[in-house]
Amino acid sequence: MKIYTYSEARQRLSEVLDIARDEEVIVKRRGGETFSITFKNTPNSPFNVSGIKTTATTKDILDAVRESRSRSAEQE
Repeated sequence: MKIYTYSEARQRLSEVLDIARDEEVIVKRRGGETFSITFKNTPNSPFNVSGIKTTATTKDILDAVRESRSRSAEQE
């Protein structure tokens, strides 16, 4: 565990965050408050998906969108 003062942590934030990947980092404020910095591994965004190979052209896709919109408008 590494301990930094608030001023040290602020000046060396990038280094502090790199250290927090491997161990807990404590930041102490002048008034005596202490804060713990730990690494939290978050899952990837559900929107982060790999692309697909297709033979569809931009025109094909736009035609399909127009067709689905016109069907929706007819059903209303």
